[in-house]
Order: sequence, then C-alpha cells, then structure tokens
Amino acid sequence: MTVIAPTTTLLAYIPSPPQGVWHLGPVPLRAYALCIIVGIIVAVWWGDRRWIARGGQPGEVLDIAIWAVPFGLIGGRIYHVLTDWSIYFGGGGKSPIDVVKIWDGGLGIWGAVIFGALGAWIGARRHGIRLPAFGDAIAPAILLAQAIGRLGNYFNQELYGRPTTVPWGLEIYERTNGIQTGPNLINGTSTGQVYEIVHPTFLYELVWNVLVVLALVVLDRRFRIGHGRLFALYVAGYCVGRFVVELLRSDTAYTFIAGVRINVFTSALLFVCAAIYFVVATKGRERGLEMYYPDRAEELEALGVVGYVDDRYPDHELEREPDDEPDEDEPFDSDGEMTDAGDDSTATEVIDKGVAEHDEEAAVDPELDEEAAVAPATAAPSPWTSPDPDTDADSAPDTPDSALPDADGASPEADSASETADSASEAADSAPSDADRAPTDADSAQSDADSAQPDADGAFPEAESAPATADGASPEAESAPATADGASPDADSAPTAPDSAKDTPPTR
Repeated sequence: MTVIAPTTTLLAYIPSPPQGVWHLGPVPLRAYALCIIVGIIVAVWWGDRRWIARGGQPGEVLDIAIWAVPFGLIGGRIYHVLTDWSIYFGGGGKSPIDVVKIWDGGLGIWGAVIFGALGAWIGARRHGIRLPAFGDAIAPAILLAQAIGRLGNYFNQELYGRPTTVPWGLEIYERTNGIQTGPNLINGTSTGQVYEIVHPTFLYELVWNVLVVLALVVLDRRFRIGHGRLFALYVAGYCVGRFVVELLRSDTAYTFIAGVRINVFTSALLFVCAAIYFVVATKGRERGLEMYYPDRAEELEALGVVGYVDDRYPDHELEREPDDEPDEDEPFDSDGEMTDAGDDSTATEVIDKGVAEHDEEAAVDPELDEEAAVAPATAAPSPWTSPDPDTDADSAPDTPDSALPDADGASPEADSASETADSASEAADSAPSDADRAPTDADSAQSDADSAQPDADGAFPEAESAPATADGASPEAESAPATADGASPDADSAPTAPDSAKDTPPTR
C-alpha cells in the first residue's frame, strides 16, 4: 500500500505592488503622495475632535496645520538630503536639482517632526494657543498619519529589511521604466521577477505605530495627561519602535556612525530627551482655558467659552475661591443670608450667642454697653438687693453695670448724688497731687451723697443697700468714685479718696 503524503501550499510571502505610480494622461498619481495626503486629512480631522474635547475651538487645528504641514514637508526633505547627501552631490545617480523633487520620495520623519513643530508653534502663537497643550491633542493623530504614510513605502518598495525566510516575508520585484531595471525604480513597473525576500520593516513600523496610538489614547483617558507630556510619550514610544526597525533595515543608506545607521542614534537621542521632558513637565491636564494665552483666554471667556472641564470631578469638587460659595456647614453666607444648613432654631441660637458675646465685652469695657443698640435679653439680678445686710462690697460682681438700673430707679436725688460723686472722682483724678483740694472735693461728694440718702432709703426696703447703690460702690469710700463713675470694673483700681471721705460712715 502506497501512502501519498499530502501536499500543502502556504501563502508564505507578501507580494509587493506591481507599481507605485499611475498616470491620468500627463498627470501622475503617486501612491506615496496619496498616502501622505490621506494621513494629513485623518490627522487634522481626528486632531480637531480631540482638541475640541480638551476645551479648544473648532477649526483651530486646521488653522495651525496650514503652517505645520508645509514646514513638516520641507523639514522632512532637508533631513533626507542631509543624511543621504551623496545621492545628490556625490555621484549617487541624482543631480542637485532633484533635491526639490519631493514627489520622487525621500522624507526624513525626524526633520518633519522638528520643522513641523516649528510651523505649529508659529501658527499656535498667532492664534493665542499654547503649543504643549496643542501637541497633546494631536499626538495620537500625528502617529496615526505616520502609520498611513508607511503604506507609501510599500508601494515604492522601500524601507525594507534584511533577507528572511519567515512566512510574512516581503517579495521585492524587479522594476523597469523602459530604460533602467532595478528594485528601486519608483516610476517603474514590476517585471514579475522576485529580486529578494526581506523583512517587511515598513509593516513592522506601521503595526507598532498603531499600537502606540492605542496606548496613547488609553493612557490619556486614564490619567488625563497634559502640558506636553502626552506628546513626549508619542515621541518616546515612536523612537523605541524606530530604533528596532533601523537595526533590521538593509536598504541602501548613505550615512553611518561607527558602522551604524544615523537614524539609530537619532532615535536614541530623541527618546532620552522625550523621557526627561515627561518626568520634569507639569503633571495633570490644563483646565478651563489654560491651553490659551491670557489675551486669547479673555476673549473666549467674554464669549462665554468655558474650556476644558474634567468629567471625572463634579463641579463642587473643583477648585474655587473661598468666598464663591458658602460652606455646607455654615448657617449663613458672607452676605448674612441663611443657607440650607440654617433654620429658625439656628437663627435663635445665633442671636443668643451674639447677646452673650456683648455681655462679655461689656464686662471688660462698660462703655460698650452705652453704645450697644440692643440691650441684654435678661438683666442680671443686682447683688445689692441681697437680704443680707452684712454683704461685703468685695463679694459684688465685677460688672457694676447691672446695678445702674436700680440706682436710676431710686429717685432723682439719688441720681444727683451719684453725679456729684462722679464729679468728686473726676476732680480727684485730675489733681491727685493737690492734697488740700482733693479732700475738699471728696468731702463735698460725701456730703451730697449723704443728703440724698433719705430719698434713696425710700426706694428700697433695706436702708443699707440704697447708699451703696447711690454711691455706686461699697460703704468703703475707697471704691466709691470708681464705681459711681463706671470707669473701671475693679474697685481696687480707682483713685484712693482722701481719708476724710473714707472714714465718714454712711447715714442710716
């Protein structure tokens, strides 16, 4: 019995396109240029959506792209010419006039990014936009545009790697333009003859770019990255992939450093710079209109533009001025209006608290009681009405103001006596050194107070309480001037009256 082994045919390799240029009459349609144009359109469209989502205004991405795209194309061409200068100036098969023929291919991505950033900075300044915030918005869109542009390398049979036998290897065909034959003829058509099977490094970079785009979008949504740090992540992520791809490439290169392609060193240098910027730059994302310069921000604010509001934080958690809104626990706001935390009982408590504070202040400074607009709700009972006749003046409270209503209610004569005693105290204070005059004034005060004693006795059942109330002090004349005058809550701090006034006992 004969066993026939089954045969299988695997799609082992990726074929290259037969050509990269088509002609509509005299007008050539180049796949490389079309891929770049599609990439720019996608970048502007998606970048504009991202910019609006971050608080920007519609159309501003296109306004800046008008500056960035031409600068990027010129910069990409300059970088290509500088790194492959021998092609144009060293007998490499092209003349110096071919330098301006950008449609023939040859753009260095590093020059495109650097010069494109310069053009974007000019456009952003003209529109009052801060470049770091703008770069964060368009970073994923730029990298997606680069991925689309790599398809142009596929049509041109360029940016390929070393020979390989992997199943996904890329077939490079011979091409001819009727005059020349070779794999690098961009304007030629395939002869169908396989020149070489290589690593599709353009495809590696395309896939890597798409993965980095997805990572940037996820990280941006998760961590709200701003202040140019997302753009730095884009540069760093792209450099990692480009570093590996450059090590796999075997297509013709004209600039080496120590036998290594110059793009390898460029990728490593830019990666370090991007990583440093990401670490030292401001954390978080711009809020409100912070992505604009002050003048532009004021214009937009006048039009009612709010800018970026982080949807992860409710409005009450956003930073605000201390006086913008009342505290939830405060019953009254800064204007004295009752808040939701207050009610009728709260208002009563606040009024009672204010009265109590007034009483405390009046105890320290009795003059405040005369200026107060609202009297205490409940007058304190007078200590001078105690039924104990032996009550000493030293047991009286520090606040003599509570006794004043009793003195006023005694009689007009008691008021006269108190006023006379006040004048005696003032005379003693004004001339304490005049020993002859002070006793006279004090004696006069005591005599007047004694003359008013019968009337004061008629106002209260206890005779001994009236003289103390009329005089505004204890029977000891030492405290009489100060207490009657209301100048000090401490009887010991009053000026000492002459001995003649001190030794005279009150009339019973």
